[in-house]
Amino acid sequence: MVLDEIHHAGDDRTWGSSVLTAFGGARRRLSLSGTPFRSDTSAIPFVDYHLDEARPDFEYGYGDALHDGRVVRPVYFPAVGGHMEWLAPDGTHTAASFDDALDAARSNQRLRTALSLEGQWLQTVLADAHSQLLGLRRQHPDAGGLVIAMDQEHAAGIASLIKRRFGVTPTVAVSDDPSASARIARFATSQEPWIVAVRMVSEGVDIPRLRIGVFATNTTTELFFRQAVGRLVRWTPGVRRQKAFLFIPDDPRLRRWATGIAEQRRHALRAREGEDEFAAPSADLDDRDAAEHAGDDAEQMSLFAVISAVAADVTVAGPSVFSSDHPDEWDDDGDEPDDDHELRVEVVVPPPAAGRGAESDGRTRRQIKADLRDKNAELVRELVRFTPLDHRQVNAELNRLAGIRKVTEATVDDLERRLVRGERWLRSL
Repeated sequence: MVLDEIHHAGDDRTWGSSVLTAFGGARRRLSLSGTPFRSDTSAIPFVDYHLDEARPDFEYGYGDALHDGRVVRPVYFPAVGGHMEWLAPDGTHTAASFDDALDAARSNQRLRTALSLEGQWLQTVLADAHSQLLGLRRQHPDAGGLVIAMDQEHAAGIASLIKRRFGVTPTVAVSDDPSASARIARFATSQEPWIVAVRMVSEGVDIPRLRIGVFATNTTTELFFRQAVGRLVRWTPGVRRQKAFLFIPDDPRLRRWATGIAEQRRHALRAREGEDEFAAPSADLDDRDAAEHAGDDAEQMSLFAVISAVAADVTVAGPSVFSSDHPDEWDDDGDEPDDDHELRVEVVVPPPAAGRGAESDGRTRRQIKADLRDKNAELVRELVRFTPLDHRQVNAELNRLAGIRKVTEATVDDLERRLVRGERWLRSL
């Protein structure tokens, strides 16, 4: 008995009970799944669990496939920050960036604000993604992009925005459209640049030419995120340099899932170089409860109002997407490029002040402090990626190491010392 995508059956759900009844007596069972966990944490039939963690008899994951070469593409995750302002349903005015620690409800409101068509954040991200796609199409002419929208109205708005800004009419695929499957099939074999979908181009849909994705949905479960990534990893024979990019909001939950996948990518490279084998990260269940969807219900939508959403810096879960080569960017013949770029983070500390109120390069002390604060903020983001600590904890530790109470009260010397101590900490990880 072969059971494909067995994770759809949960032990305490109707499908799970039926599968157990129908096939419990089979002498041999082969259960397959590309995402062997469930967002509702129900046990999957016939799977062996140890301390609530599934234990497969055989595992071949994304890292394994990268290591073998010519199976999947390396995927990179440009994570776009920003500053959002909104009125919550309770009338509270809130302003926050993705670096600010918020409760579950406010986090969902922040994400929805960023993804709103009323702000600038989504428009900026779509422009960056379109520019990246145009660059890829110079060497891969039929490369395509996928935007995953929140709902049908959101999808229609995104499609209109793409047509207005970039002069191309994207394919739109939504579940209520009976022709959606046919639209997806036509897009898969065409050279059209963009498709906008709501839960349609997901598990089981095979469009190998997809190289760019924009995660513009407020669904934040690891299962859905991994299925979205799966749309971009299909290897295309005959195409060189097959990196794929999934542009994501720099939301802590999405950043966590992206970092886990990026770690598998990096470990695959190290294994190719003779280092230790990698293991796929276990699926954490903490973020898969109702809190993830606290903002997905009605939430008194008439009382929710977006004020502004402005995109900020782009960071990447893994090596920079902007360097010319990466060791996991293999040619079609499976060979690695000659260049071998290790992951490194470099923090440049400005020289000491050369006089009151001004630097030797012409910058004022205020400009130097602003630049140092930006570099400190970037360092915090890097440390959050590579430690189990959140932004608040990393900031507190850096302040302790530098002997300061608050960054806003720090002098230029304090900020330089904080960078040096933080860089030393980062190198030790």
